[in-house]
Amino acid sequence: MNLGAPELLIVLVVILVLFGGAKLPKLARSLGEARKEFETANAEAERSALPGTPGTPTTAPTATEREAELARREAELARREAEARNQQP
Repeated sequence: MNLGAPELLIVLVVILVLFGGAKLPKLARSLGEARKEFETANAEAERSALPGTPGTPTTAPTATEREAELARREAELARREAEARNQQP
């Protein structure tokens, strides 16, 4: 979307009318703070997604590791099902 000078001037006048001259500095300040917080959060998310940072795996699990995890989950499910059957009257 391309805004030329006349369109931009109209938008600014509408904003001035809607918010008034006294509220404009506060509005601009809050928009600047929100932008800064967004950029900080975005940078933090990018840093945490990089390999080698805490909380992210450095390599993909191997087939053996995936099979072991699946077997562990199946065993846990079977244990829970057995407990549920034993608790039924």
